[in-house]
Amino acid sequence: MTDPAEDDAVIPAKIPSDVAREDRILGPLTARQTAILAVTVLVLYGGFWATRPLMAPVAYLALVTPIALVVTVVAVGRRDGIGMDQLLLAGVRFHRAPKRHVPAPEGVDRLPTVTPPHWSTPRSRTPAALDLPVKAVTDTATLDLARDGHAALAVCSTVNFHLRTGGEQQALTEAYARWLNSLTGPTQILVRAHRLDTSALVSELSATAPALPHPALERAARAHADFLNSLATERDLLTRHVLIVAREPAAAGAARAGHRLNEAARTLEAAEITVSPLGVQDTAAALRTSIDPESTTTLAGAPC
Repeated sequence: MTDPAEDDAVIPAKIPSDVAREDRILGPLTARQTAILAVTVLVLYGGFWATRPLMAPVAYLALVTPIALVVTVVAVGRRDGIGMDQLLLAGVRFHRAPKRHVPAPEGVDRLPTVTPPHWSTPRSRTPAALDLPVKAVTDTATLDLARDGHAALAVCSTVNFHLRTGGEQQALTEAYARWLNSLTGPTQILVRAHRLDTSALVSELSATAPALPHPALERAARAHADFLNSLATERDLLTRHVLIVAREPAAAGAARAGHRLNEAARTLEAAEITVSPLGVQDTAAALRTSIDPESTTTLAGAPC
């Protein structure tokens, strides 16, 4: 017989917090940090020899010390796990990038020449054409990412993990770990929440209520429909979708991306997770809701 204490026991697994840590090549410095500091040292040393006939070494040292400190902080410093140099480059790119994008694949045209000058003078940066990474939804329900390959989407059910015993939690964790260890390509687990439209469910309850075999059941169905209707009126209802996105970098990887979702469905079945690959219509709907978060589109097979 199985010992109940053993069924409640969960074997912990320690995961290092620095699994994505960059390789250190010179003490605690990474290759990028070493390159930044090395270039700075060479530039400052070259400046010392260039200004030696004109400036005393002490004066040059006082001049370049603030520069060396700033470069060192930028090269070695980190914020939220990101290097300061990367944050600065991201800030520069964000400042220079247009803040408004419009769906104009042919480009943003200039205003006609007959437009009054005070109308045609832009008060802010000119909008840029919206360039999405997804070029099309193919007939095989994959996203065409052009040079980045293809991606296939699947919706997943959820599991109430905390209500399980220790042994059941261990089995679910092992099944999920087997799927993670079997991954052969880029995979994303996307958890998103958006508005829930209950109008279809309310209409279905109202339409089927008269066909119920007992008047009490009919009253209960109508009361539940009224409750859902009032709930949607008084509150912002949200639903959660869990999507798996399998991407194949190769341009001809559409079939392989779909095959990987089928492999995920078979592997995650042991973790009591149902994986349902999305069809063409649902893939297009998922793409629309990612662009329009206020959309109330419901994906087939998604839990509400």
